[in-house]
Amino acid sequence: MEGDSVRRGTAEFVGAFALMFVGGGAIMSGAGLVGVAFAHGLVVAVMASAVGHISGGHFNPAVTFGFLVTRRIDPALALVYWLAQFAGATLAALSLLWIYPEDVRDGASLGVPLVSDRISIGAAFVVEAILTFFLVWVIFATAADPRGTFKSVAGLAIGLTITLDVLMGGPLTGAAMNPSRAFGPQLVANAWSDGWIWYLGPLLGGGAAALLYEALYLRPPRPLPVGPPETGLEEPRPGDTAAS
Repeated sequence: MEGDSVRRGTAEFVGAFALMFVGGGAIMSGAGLVGVAFAHGLVVAVMASAVGHISGGHFNPAVTFGFLVTRRIDPALALVYWLAQFAGATLAALSLLWIYPEDVRDGASLGVPLVSDRISIGAAFVVEAILTFFLVWVIFATAADPRGTFKSVAGLAIGLTITLDVLMGGPLTGAAMNPSRAFGPQLVANAWSDGWIWYLGPLLGGGAAALLYEALYLRPPRPLPVGPPETGLEEPRPGDTAAS
C-alpha cells in the first residue's frame, strides 16, 4: 500500500506540474485566450490519458475532494494526492520564475488567477464554482461511471471541458478551477488577493457535482427492479431485491 501511494502520488505530482508549467508557460509566452485555453485543456487531456490508469488523473484538489466525499478514495490516499498536487504546481511555478526571471513583474504574468474589474467578488466565486462543477461532472460521467460513452477517451472529454471553461471564465477569474493551480503561482509571486475564491469555489462546486452525479447515476435504487430479459430489466441475483 505504501509503494502504491508513492506511485500514485508521483503520477499526480507530474500531472499537476505539467498543468502549471504548460498552462502558466502559455500565459507567460503571450499565447492569448484561445491558446491558453487549449494549453490547459490539452495538457490535462494528455496527462489524464497517460496516467489515468495509475492515479485516476486528478491533478486537482477539487477533483480529489469530489472522490473523497463520495467515498471513492481513501482519506489517507487523498492526502497524498493533495500534497503531490500542491507540490507539483509550486515547483512548476518556481521553474517558470527561473526560466522567465525578467518577465515576472506581478502575479498575473506568472499565471496567478485574478478577478476582473467587470464582475464582483461574489460573482467570481460563483463562476469558479460553476466551472468546477462542469469539470467534476464530466470527470464522473466519463471516468467514474462505467457506462460513460467516452470511457475509453475520458482524458479528451475532460481536457475539452477545461478548454471551454477557460474560454468562458478566463477573462473573468482566470478559470483556475483548481486550488493547486492557483496556489503554485500565488506562493511564488506572493500574490494572494481574493485568494479564497480559488479554494472555496472549486471545492464547493466540485463536491456538489460529485455528490449529485453519485446520487443520481451511480447508486442504483433499492430494491433492484425485477423483470424477464425481454422487458429490458436485468433479473437480479438471489438476495439482491432485499431492502438493505
